Amino acid sequence: MEMFISLLVQIISGAIGGNIAGMTKESLGTGLNTLIGGVGGLVLGQIVAALTGTSSGEALDVAAVGGNILGGGIGGLVLTWVVGFIKSKMAAK
Repeated sequence: MEMFISLLVQIISGAIGGNIAGMTKESLGTGLNTLIGGVGGLVLGQIVAALTGTSSGEALDVAAVGGNILGGGIGGLVLTWVVGFIKSKMAAK
């Protein structure tokens, strides 16, 4: 159950990060910002969890939840911004 909660926190944080990245001129629209942000949050959230040793899903302490929120939010923000940046550069040609 704790693993499910960790994944859910990473996806939600990534979706929020994606919508924050969508406030720039590289926005993809609300739906795609949320979707790509969720994917980025899940990917980077899992990487951060593996690096910090909280990936086993055994404990749901403050450090684990904080790492999930931070990794998920930053992952969603970065992936959404990068995809939006590439899209805007391709449309400029």
